[in-house]
Amino acid sequence: MSEEIVKIKGSKSGLQLSFVEGAAFAEIRKDIEEKLNSGNGFFLRGTLVLIPRDVFSEEERAELRRMFHEAGLICRTIREEERPPAPAAKQPKHQAEPLAQEPGPVQEMVVVNHTIRGGQEIRTQSSVMICGNVNPGAQIIAGGSIDIRGTCRGMVHAGAFGDNTAFIIADHLMPTQIRISNLIARSPDHMEKTERAERASIKEGRIVIEPIER
Repeated sequence: MSEEIVKIKGSKSGLQLSFVEGAAFAEIRKDIEEKLNSGNGFFLRGTLVLIPRDVFSEEERAELRRMFHEAGLICRTIREEERPPAPAAKQPKHQAEPLAQEPGPVQEMVVVNHTIRGGQEIRTQSSVMICGNVNPGAQIIAGGSIDIRGTCRGMVHAGAFGDNTAFIIADHLMPTQIRISNLIARSPDHMEKTERAERASIKEGRIVIEPIER
């Protein structure tokens, strides 16, 4: 095909993918793999990638989620009618308010644009991005992955409803406790602040923390 098979559109919520009409899944998967391996700057670790729900079968969606998760990305599906219009930049801010009361199935990612102080809790069924710090005594509980654009010193629980592919990323990962799905890891009594961002995920049945490039 001469036309680009996978098209990428950036937004404040993340990257939205669209596909040329009539493309076979094998062609789409190959094009995504080439883009992931090209290092073109679009797919930074921890970025939310949105793919249309109605274009693929359940097995195909699972295959795409696996590809993106292996690359350190957060992959969520969205229905075509749920795609936000271009001027809807304030949508993530509105989503961040009713976290505890919002069990709705269409929420893909919560974005919180402030530091979470001790005694505060963020609870959501989706993934969550914190643009700020998570202070000691604060808690983040998410059904998906957690991305903290700051220092994490509180308790963080990703994949809280059983998602073993969920992960936790922070610029400085120094939590009192990390949970992913049903696994728990506690931090040592004394931790030094690292110079690089870190990613916690489940590997071989245990939580592993690795340095990453933002």
